[in-house]
Parts: sequence; C-alpha cells; structure tokens
Amino acid sequence: MAKTVSIQGIKGSFHHIVAKTYFDSDVEIDECMSFDKVVDNLITKKSDVAIMALENSIAGSILPNYALIDKYNLHIIGEHYLDIQHNLMAFPGQNIEDIKEVHSHPMALLQCKEFFKNYPHITLIEDKDTAETADRINKNKLQGVAAVASKIAAEIFDLEILVASIQTIKENETRFVIVKTKNSVIDKCDITKASLRFELDHKRGSLASVLNVLSDCRMSLTKIQSLPKIETPWQYAFFVDVTFSKYENFEKAKAILDIMAKEFKVLGEYKNAKL
Repeated sequence: MAKTVSIQGIKGSFHHIVAKTYFDSDVEIDECMSFDKVVDNLITKKSDVAIMALENSIAGSILPNYALIDKYNLHIIGEHYLDIQHNLMAFPGQNIEDIKEVHSHPMALLQCKEFFKNYPHITLIEDKDTAETADRINKNKLQGVAAVASKIAAEIFDLEILVASIQTIKENETRFVIVKTKNSVIDKCDITKASLRFELDHKRGSLASVLNVLSDCRMSLTKIQSLPKIETPWQYAFFVDVTFSKYENFEKAKAILDIMAKEFKVLGEYKNAKL
C-alpha cells in the first residue's frame, strides 16, 4: 500500500518536490493549506509521514515549525536539502509590464524582494501556497496577476514563466525534515545527525557548558536556535542540530545532557543529508 505523505501546499509545491524526491516508492500526497493541518493529519493517522520546511539559507529558520515539532512530540526521521529556484509566472500572452499583482507564500516573496524593487507598479500579496496560487491563476484565467512558484508548478498549471530564478541570492536552499509520530528504526551505523531540544537555568556559562560537552564528545554543531516559551515569559528552549561520525560519541553526549539540561529530549536521530 502506498505511503501517505502530508505536505504544506499542493502538487507542484516545493514540499511536493521533496516528497517525490525523498521517497523512492510511489506515495499518496495529502495536500494541506497549513502546517497545523499537516501535523493534525499526521497525529490523527490520516497520513503516515509529513514533510516540513525548517529553515532557508536566505530567510532563516521557520520558527512556528520548530514549535509544532516540539509541542506534538514529533520525531525527525530524515532531512532533505532542496535548491529553491523561484520563477515569476502568469497566464500566457502577458509580459511583466502587464502584471499588477504577484501572489505567493510569504517566504517566497521575502526571498525575491530585491527583484520586485525594480517593478514598483507591482503589488506583492501574501498567499497560502506557491503552487496553489499558480493553480488559481490557471483555473480563473487571471490577467494582470502572477505567481512566484517552481518550474514544475508552471508546467502542471500551464503558465508562462516571465522571469526565471528571481530569488535575491541564486544559491538558495531550504532544509526540509521528514517527521513521524514515532522514531523510525535506523541502524546506529547509519545515524550521523541528531536534533536536540533542552532548557537551561539562568546561570552564567550554562549554555557554554553544554557546548563544551558537545565539543568534548566530538559533536559538530550545525544549528542552534532559541525559541521563547510562551507560557513562561523570558524563558527559552534551545534547539540544536549536531553531526557526528560515531554513534557511541552521541550516546555519551546524550547521557551527559540528560543530567545537565532541563526538559531534554531527542527530536530525531537520522542520516546527515549533507554527507
């Protein structure tokens, strides 16, 4: 039976591209218009696995998704880095001077803001999804309205690409994580990366002590992100990604951090996609 994968967006979105790339076998795509719906379908077992964008090399971390993974105790079982190329597309027969509005996901618009400074006549409007906007333009044969989306979205929805690769920085990558409600079973010899979450006392050097432990255990820190605890003002949780070559070194670090830190938990153990 085909695996059901929840994604934010519809077919033609970047999440859809990741789903088709990451999973070798055929998958059923569960299209959701929000990450909250993605998570809801996962925890209610309407889907087997979900894909969530977590950070972008231009726009930075997607903090609400960190919060969702933490709140619902989801487990990261893998990651995928996707080269993001944003394209300006519209119903055929128009040029960029005809375009009055551009609709797209806020993250996509943010990554292309420098391009649109050259076209002050265009109004940027935040929308739910890149591909869904392209679909709507096609269905309604909208004139004067363009979308920012993937090349695949233009192909699926028969739109004409007016300008290709309009993102501010041409080397533009997004890191996506593959999540489930339970840890996947991966051989320890294949695990080379982990995502951790913990809290610390307000004491001088507490974070430095944790970082020293990671260094002493031969962990390479690839990401550190703080997130405020809404229910406790001025208290923060730390989210850390580490890579390592030997799983036993990671086990040692886990044992120490479990004692040193508060509310320590492992969000995922998986293969480093950058290797």
